[in-house]
Amino acid sequence: MKILHTADWHLGQTFYEYDRREEHFHFLEWLKQQIKQHEIDVLLIAGDVFDSPNPSAESQRVYYRFLREVTSENPSLQIVIIAGNHDSAARLEAPNPLLEDMNIIVRGTVRRNAEGDIDLQHLIVPLYTEGKVTAYCLAVPYLRQGDYPSAENYSKGVQQLYEQLFNKVKEKGIPVVAMGHLQATGSEISEDDRSERTVIGGLECVSPDTFNEAITYTALGHLHRSQRVSHRENVRYSGTPMPMSFAEKNNASGVVMITIDTEGTNIEKLEFQPLAGLVSIPPEARPLEEVLQVIGELPDGDVTLRSPYLEIKILMTEPEPSYKYKIEEALKGKAVRLARIAAMLPQKKASGIAATSYEGLQTIRPLDMALDVFKRKYGGTEMPDTMKQLLESVIKEAGI
Repeated sequence: MKILHTADWHLGQTFYEYDRREEHFHFLEWLKQQIKQHEIDVLLIAGDVFDSPNPSAESQRVYYRFLREVTSENPSLQIVIIAGNHDSAARLEAPNPLLEDMNIIVRGTVRRNAEGDIDLQHLIVPLYTEGKVTAYCLAVPYLRQGDYPSAENYSKGVQQLYEQLFNKVKEKGIPVVAMGHLQATGSEISEDDRSERTVIGGLECVSPDTFNEAITYTALGHLHRSQRVSHRENVRYSGTPMPMSFAEKNNASGVVMITIDTEGTNIEKLEFQPLAGLVSIPPEARPLEEVLQVIGELPDGDVTLRSPYLEIKILMTEPEPSYKYKIEEALKGKAVRLARIAAMLPQKKASGIAATSYEGLQTIRPLDMALDVFKRKYGGTEMPDTMKQLLESVIKEAGI
């Protein structure tokens, strides 16, 4: 059995006002080629199909056109899709009666029976090879409050759900594959990328021990960097098909192919080259005159769909009301697409908080700001632990 694992497409994303539809077309065409070339039996899509719970009509057309074309070209292909935190679970599941005729299974919600118990069987999807059940998939969507068994916290509840599901199939004598859309402890998020942050300051992180060692492969979504979790070869994030922010500009894109046979399991990353890249100049924020010199070194040419998106980092050492105009003028005739000008403020010598953009101020934790102010006000003295604990409880209660 050959399985392809992908996630976090974010169809419909607008990147600093640029429409990324052609970039998604490029990826989906490549994905269809990989499925055909490698004779894939099962495609797993681990959440965040769309960038918004209310996707545009065009984004939905792109999605359903892909599903129709890939299943028409590969009649034996089975597709399993789970909802992510960006998806509307109900919207994703709505066409299930039609999709199931195309051998496509979507799991967006966690059902409960008349007694109030979780319908475990609904989340267990048989995987077929040549008409025979050769594996089971634990298709668990993004879990919200109330979607998991009663437990002392989110992580424990999620772990109990996966344990209950695995116990249902572990004696069947065939491989088990798990899916999830979550943040696992031990995984890496892109620096300064708020789109990957957990909702409650890390309380929603799930231990890799949630996934039993006997599970053949765990296909995860949510984090945008392709990676193994806690050095477990068979617990992976596929990553996004293209960078979704400048924090992800160096991430490798692609999908994961899993081959399961009598000799064991082979896991391979299939690299994908996005249509357009992301470029940040200069490497560190510099004064305007230096930035203009760096812009002058950019390649000349026409702007096309393959032209990279550009982020410019400028250090604002003094008021400069015309900096945007000067930058835009310098970029004329350059083969890049200006996406963002990050005006950085110089670091105060006594401050522990580094220079940051206006938008970046929003990413600084309130506690870090308070610790920094306290240290500067009291000559470098650290905040007492009792005061820090009290402040942490207030921040948690306020939900900030």
